[in-house]
Formats: sequence, structure tokens, C-alpha cells
Amino acid sequence: MSSIFGPVHSRRFGTSLGIDLSSSNKQCNFDCLYCELAPAPALAHQHTITPVETILTDLKEALAKHPAIDVITITANGEPTMYPYLDYLVDEIDKIKGDIQTLILSNSACLNEPDVFTTLLKFDQVKLSLDAATPETFKKIDRPAEGIEISIIIESITRFSHVFEGKLFLEILFVKGVNDSLSEIAALERALLPISCDRIDIGTIDRPPAYAVEGLSFEELYLLSCRFDPVLPIHIVSRTHANATPSRYTDEEILTTLDKRPLSMDDIEALFDFDSKQRFKNLLEKEKIVQIERSNVIFFTPIENINRKRSK
Repeated sequence: MSSIFGPVHSRRFGTSLGIDLSSSNKQCNFDCLYCELAPAPALAHQHTITPVETILTDLKEALAKHPAIDVITITANGEPTMYPYLDYLVDEIDKIKGDIQTLILSNSACLNEPDVFTTLLKFDQVKLSLDAATPETFKKIDRPAEGIEISIIIESITRFSHVFEGKLFLEILFVKGVNDSLSEIAALERALLPISCDRIDIGTIDRPPAYAVEGLSFEELYLLSCRFDPVLPIHIVSRTHANATPSRYTDEEILTTLDKRPLSMDDIEALFDFDSKQRFKNLLEKEKIVQIERSNVIFFTPIENINRKRSK
């Protein structure tokens, strides 16, 4: 089985060619409730290891077939930072990738390890997960291997965010009745505020999960996003946009909503009814609303919001 998959087009990251560092079976230090893979005990180490040479051979063949790639994404059927030769692999990829960006998708659990921390600094882009900020909720949703503590993960992410020179993204996946309480949101906010990142993606279950749990609706995700401090660069990532029920917004309500939480066009399509979309368009034409970019995603916010931030 090849270790390469794709290309896959993502609005967040462009056209991606994926590298699976555990293509034969699930090997992860988490056993998340929402995982699309079958349940499996959380592991401390990988037991089945794909040789670096095999990965590089597969990658070279894939790049020859698909030259128009924006990013090489390192992931796994599990956690990619558990791969013991990750540092060497990244160095070898850097020799052949040219202008293509490198991205890793990690659950953050190994970031406190000095060698993993140093290796992730070599990537162009890093996406780290943070599904909870309290020990009880963390153990319930992510079901980590023994010895993994959320306080250490948060400290490591914060420290990493202030030295990493590439683009850093955080991702939170919400499960109904598990990590969506007001107290957990408040704890997550306290954890997120000291972290320096380009974007915080929040989403929910959109594929069959490993366990009998449910996701949130788009409306619930949106209301939840509004509970976070507006200074946090939150982006709603949800395939449930199409199921949302549009509502009527006045000009003032549109401006107030965008001031509190900048929205993408997908969000606007989901939240605003036809007349509200027309009002949004008029406000945009009058330049009362402007576009801002957060790492490949366009958001809309009132011009006063931009001016206010510039004046600080």
C-alpha cells in the first residue's frame, strides 16, 4: 500500500498531497470519541514503521505525476509525530519539494518532547489539535495514552507558538454534550488567548465516528464561536453549512455580528436569508464591510473593526 494519497483540494490549505506515516493500521496515542477510524487502544509508540526510503520513493513518483501541488501534508492513521524518523524524513522532503509547502497535522500530544518540538519547527505550516482544556474533558473526548496531560500540551503549544516562524493553525472539534459546555469554552478561551496562531478552526463530527456520539449543528457551532473573545481568529469549519436555517439580519445586525465574529462567505450563505445577503452586498459596496485574509480563508468584518485595531 502506498504511503501517498491525493491530491486533495482544501479551501484552507490548497491542493495537498498527503503522506500517511501509518498506512497499514491505526497507531495513535489518542483514541478519540469522534475518530473516523475504528476504536483502538491508545499507544505510546508506533509498532509498524514504514521505511523513510519507501516514503520518499512514493513521494517522488507522486510529485512527478502531480506537479501542481501547494502543500505536502504529513499525517497518519493515528499520530504522525509518533513516527521515529520524522526529523530525517522532513530534511529529505525539503531537498526535493522545491517551492511546495510542508504541513503536519498533529494532535499535539508529543509536542513536549524536545526532538518533536525541534522537528516541527522545520515545517512551513503546522496544525495542532486542542479539543479540551480541562483534564476531565480531555480524558473523556481524546482518551489519551497513560501519562499524557492536557496542561503539558497547552504549555507546549503556547511555547511553540512564540518561536515557530511558519503558519500555525489550531483545530478544535466539538462533540455534543462532551466539550461544548460553558465552563469548557471558558477554559479553552483561557488556554487560547496566550497562543499566537494564524487561525483557530472549529468544527464538529461530519463522518461516522468511532463511538456513539453526535456533532453540533452549524447554528450551534456559530453560537459557540461567539462565546470566545473576538480577538481570537476563529474560523468555523463545517460540512453542515447546507443544513443551516438562514435568518433575517438588519444592516445594524449584520455589522454587529461581523464585528463580534468575522465570517467567511460560506458562513454568510448559511446564516443570512436572501434579503440579508442583499443588505450585506450593499454594505460591502459602500465599503462599510471589508475583507481580511487569514491564511487562505477570506473573512468579512466592518471597516470600523479594522480602524479600531489599527489605532491600538
